[in-house]
Amino acid sequence: MAQDMIDIAPPGGIHVPLVTPFSASGEVAADALEGLAHEVLDAGAAGVVALGTTAEAAALDPAERALVTEVCARVCAERGAVLTVGVGSSDTRAGEAALGALARWPQARAALVTVPAFVRPSPAGVVAHFARLAAVSPVPLIVYHIPYRTGLPLDAATLRTLGELPGVVGVKYAGGGIDQETVALLADPPAGFSVLAGDDVYLSPMLALGATGGILSSAHLATARFVELAAAWEAGDTARARALGHALARFSAAAFAEPNPVVVKAVLHAQGRIPTPDVRLPLLPAAPASVAGVEAALARVEAAPAEVEAVPAAPGF
Repeated sequence: MAQDMIDIAPPGGIHVPLVTPFSASGEVAADALEGLAHEVLDAGAAGVVALGTTAEAAALDPAERALVTEVCARVCAERGAVLTVGVGSSDTRAGEAALGALARWPQARAALVTVPAFVRPSPAGVVAHFARLAAVSPVPLIVYHIPYRTGLPLDAATLRTLGELPGVVGVKYAGGGIDQETVALLADPPAGFSVLAGDDVYLSPMLALGATGGILSSAHLATARFVELAAAWEAGDTARARALGHALARFSAAAFAEPNPVVVKAVLHAQGRIPTPDVRLPLLPAAPASVAGVEAALARVEAAPAEVEAVPAAPGF
């Protein structure tokens, strides 16, 4: 690991991967981005992620990526919040260079690094890739496991091996569901290694199984309720957690009715929080019906009681 590696506790809590707002002229709307960062932190988020998939990072040029990172770094420094920066490449050397560039932002506390996409290396190749990256990174790494985008599913044993690497502190787990490998990983994660839910719809069951939090695009729109859900599971308040978890799952499903982040940006614009709903090609704007679906689901979430009466335990046998 790099000599100036920042110490960081295993990540937990709700982190919001911020959208990149655009102005009417198509430029990054830095003021709106700054406002969003403050809003989600005000609502209880533990931190924000810059340059994730939700940020349309692949559609930003180098100067825009630097601007987004700078804005998020400034807010997190002011608020004492965790800044994670998305860094992805299927080429190990390019990944090393991108991670090295994070030294420009000492506020960054972690890098979210995608499992190599398209090239489909062996599990041993994935481990070697992350070992090389962790050795040069100025910040700890969170592995971004999202096989429906990368084409490379990893089993629990491989993720556990990654979690044992020095400098790897967690995984954003977006497996597209909960299966035997999910259960196996959460049953026996490495010491000091956090599993963060990455599929918004499955946050509640992931927390019930032992996940420490989540990195969730739909948390732009109901940050406080996602934070409340995580707190309920941590406190063992299962009745409250189940009721709120079901409501948030329905809401998140509506938010992902079209490719992320088009619906989230459309709703943020409708709320007056960003200047336009614009996304960059090949993404297309959200349909009005999708926006209406999220707004209706969000109203149900916000109307849900903050407290749910405990359900009496079933009598023993």
